[in-house]
Amino acid sequence: MRNIKLTIEYDGSRYQGWTRLGKDESNNTISNKIIEVLKRMTDEYTIELNCGCRTEVGVHAYAQIANFKIDSEMDVQDIKHYLNRYLPMDIAIIDVEEMPERFHAQLNATSKTYVYRMTIDDVPSVFDRKYIYHCYKIPDKKLMQQAAMLLIGKHDFKNFSSAKKSKSTVREIYEIEVYGDTEEMQILIHADDFLHNMARLLIGTLLDIGLGNRMKEDIEDIFAGIQNPSAPCDPKGLYLQEITY
Repeated sequence: MRNIKLTIEYDGSRYQGWTRLGKDESNNTISNKIIEVLKRMTDEYTIELNCGCRTEVGVHAYAQIANFKIDSEMDVQDIKHYLNRYLPMDIAIIDVEEMPERFHAQLNATSKTYVYRMTIDDVPSVFDRKYIYHCYKIPDKKLMQQAAMLLIGKHDFKNFSSAKKSKSTVREIYEIEVYGDTEEMQILIHADDFLHNMARLLIGTLLDIGLGNRMKEDIEDIFAGIQNPSAPCDPKGLYLQEITY
């Protein structure tokens, strides 16, 4: 069996995330669209597609990583061309590479980076409205940076997640950057891994602090379970930027 690695870019606007299982199971997912084309390409009925990071409903990706195993001897460039020919236009295969047998997109990942884009201009762009969150008030960048410092390091992030079951909720955030100019602000979060909805809840809370709706000290109370995090940020501004191995 050959082990094939994909680097994927996608617009998550019209999909139910990377995959949707359980009571909310859906075929309208990024992974299902790719698997459908892979089955047609290889004539193999069962294909398991592993991803580096399961993005949620409406979240986009600049560089999602996935891998699958096939018997086909098809050249990697031919695989790339076939997938891009038959996939929807909002899913693109940037790169295809043959990997050692033991490579696994999720299990071998060492860190993941999300970036959140928001416009703070007076008038939201008509052309960017589906891909950048518009903030009608300018958040206090310095206050958000101070709050972000309380999140960096190894913590139990169970209260910053909507996951009902998880073996461990301890994660380590290596870096949070809040930067921007007079038109656009961005929040970058680099961590060893993310729990379900963790990135959106962290960003939503940081935004509320920046807008003066809550105090930066609330971060410690959320960790302690005394307060709840803010509502998750709008997914349209969130992008999976990088997965490292």
